[in-house]
Amino acid sequence: MTRYLLTGASGMLGLDIREALRERDHTALSREELDVTDLESVRRAVQDHDIVINAAAYTRVDDAETHEDDAFAVNATGARNLAIAAAESHAQLVHISTDYVFDGRATEPYREDAPHNPISAYGRSKAAGERLVLEAHPTGTFILRTAWLYGAGGPNFVATMLRLAATHETVSVVNDQFGQPTWTRDLAHQILTLVDSDAPAGVYHATNSGRASWFEFARAVFASTGLNPDRVTPTDSARFPRPAPRPANSVLGHDKWAQVGLRPMQPWQRALKEATSEGVVKQYGDPAGNS
Repeated sequence: MTRYLLTGASGMLGLDIREALRERDHTALSREELDVTDLESVRRAVQDHDIVINAAAYTRVDDAETHEDDAFAVNATGARNLAIAAAESHAQLVHISTDYVFDGRATEPYREDAPHNPISAYGRSKAAGERLVLEAHPTGTFILRTAWLYGAGGPNFVATMLRLAATHETVSVVNDQFGQPTWTRDLAHQILTLVDSDAPAGVYHATNSGRASWFEFARAVFASTGLNPDRVTPTDSARFPRPAPRPANSVLGHDKWAQVGLRPMQPWQRALKEATSEGVVKQYGDPAGNS
């Protein structure tokens, strides 16, 4: 029987992966239960597992600008440690990465083989993590880049829009940043679809299909929950300066799925309707703002 190890099990994505693994033999470890920056602890945790899913990450994008060493410790060194241990145990590694490894200046969706060019400390730490896991375990590592995550288990954009809708007549949202809203439950199931297949190791883009600006996403959130989408008004990024620069266009291409005979994830609009109709996204404070 295949045994799974999940790191970062208490995060928003980790909780949905944990639920997807419910009927499978797995060990789920939170940040408090496993320090991925400690190689010997990682080796002990990985031992006797067949598939390691790394959802552990430093995701505080703005804080990373002044705490880059902390971001690198988890996103680069921690990722490398899991790859080393997985290689030693002959286990497969699924490593979750991000659109932030790109600069956001592309005019077409980024291909899986597009070169890194991060513009933030967080992006640099995640790009380093990708390089290190491929160096340590090149034949047994799946890198899944994702973006704009929302789900039931943590702070996220959808939850924040619902909170603001309850306290503000109108909400201003930027219309000059584009990406792919991605439901963590869809991503969790896509991860298992991949490891259950005979697809080769490598880089895959795991976002819900389509394209949206934050403004368009916010209007869809309002509409899907029975609110008037006209309460969302457009603005630009200059109105909301942040410590870390964001990629202006981080739409990811999904060609790799067709190449390996698997379907990409469903359109983001359909995923959002499913998520909100099932009540899995609620008001949950301020957004994490990253993936």
